[in-house]
Amino acid sequence: MEPRLVSPKYWLSWLVIGVAWLLCRLPLKWQMQLGRTIGRIAHHVGGRRRIISEINISLCFPELTNEQQAALVQSTFISTGIALMETIYAWLRPVDELAPRINVHGLDVLKRVQEQGRGVMLVGAHFLTLDLAGALIATIADIDVIYRHNKNPVINHLMKKGRERLYGQVIERSDVRKSVRSLRASRTIWYAVDQDYGRQQSVFAPFFDQPAATITATSRMAMINHSPVVFFSHFRNEKSLTWSLHFELVEGYPTGDDTKDAAILNHLIEEEIRKHPDQYLWLHRRFKTQPQGVSSPYDGL
Repeated sequence: MEPRLVSPKYWLSWLVIGVAWLLCRLPLKWQMQLGRTIGRIAHHVGGRRRIISEINISLCFPELTNEQQAALVQSTFISTGIALMETIYAWLRPVDELAPRINVHGLDVLKRVQEQGRGVMLVGAHFLTLDLAGALIATIADIDVIYRHNKNPVINHLMKKGRERLYGQVIERSDVRKSVRSLRASRTIWYAVDQDYGRQQSVFAPFFDQPAATITATSRMAMINHSPVVFFSHFRNEKSLTWSLHFELVEGYPTGDDTKDAAILNHLIEEEIRKHPDQYLWLHRRFKTQPQGVSSPYDGL
């Protein structure tokens, strides 16, 4: 561990992690209930993230009444609270005992393309079960993961170490060369394709009928080694305390047209979100970057 991480300025972060370590050892039902409570409190407190969620849901679900949209925002916060508990479970506790609670669909699809030896692009989105689902799939498939560096060095250390014990390689998102080497070594790389990285790395493609800046790196990297692209989605069932993992081959991808490729992936993500709309990260500014001349819906936040 880096010496600076034990500096007094990070003691509060370590205290929070210690509490999290204890909480993720509670019975699973208690963890779920605690997550719901955290989500309800966060929704009640409100703030910037609540406003962002309200904007996103109003843009993506205009067919809902104001009351229905408000209910979905609240459900999203509750689901996000549960996701927090799932994340600390994935980082701080072995997930093996959850194996009987996994329902896997399409694993044969992933195994088949892995056997082709061309590397595999396992693409997904920020469904709220992301960290736990990744930990679960890492118990049955050998994959590498791309991650985003956290500004808090203690949290980043915890996140990186937690993922290093699960995945073959943990690759920072800016390290494109390492990602390419991984594909050429016939590895499987998993990452989310639904965050807004600005115009330079993106094209605009429809997402819930809204223009969304969508990264082009996926189709371009797939061309390097003619790597198959598999879409990965994952959701929880609160009643049964189970998680479902789904793998689907993206046929005919890449097409050679960045905009078409972006639209294909956005459509897949949208289809999955509509099945469980409260289990998506509506708290991030998905539509931050807009076409020239169009103002951001989050202006002023």
